[in-house]
Amino acid sequence: MEFFSARELRTNTKSIWDNLAKDNDVVITNNGKPYALMMGIPEGRFDETVRAIRQAKAIAAMEKMRNSAAKSGFMSDEEIENAIKDARKE
Repeated sequence: MEFFSARELRTNTKSIWDNLAKDNDVVITNNGKPYALMMGIPEGRFDETVRAIRQAKAIAAMEKMRNSAAKSGFMSDEEIENAIKDARKE
C-alpha cells in the first residue's frame, strides 16, 4: 500500500495510476493523516467490488455501535421485556 499526499494527487497523478495498475491500494493523506483509499477495480467486477466495500463499511458501523453500547451499558432482559410491553400497549 502506497501513501500519497493530496498535493501529490494533483501533481504526480501518473505515479498513483501506476500503483493502482499494479493492483496496489493507494492511500491519500491530508495533513499527514489518511483521508481516502483508492483501489483498483478488476475489469468486469465493479458491482461486486462496490458490494464488498459497502458490506465492510456496514460491519465496521455495527462494531462501532456494539462498542458504544458496551461502554454505556446493556439493558437487562427484564428492561427489554418491559420496553416491548410498553411499545405493544401503544
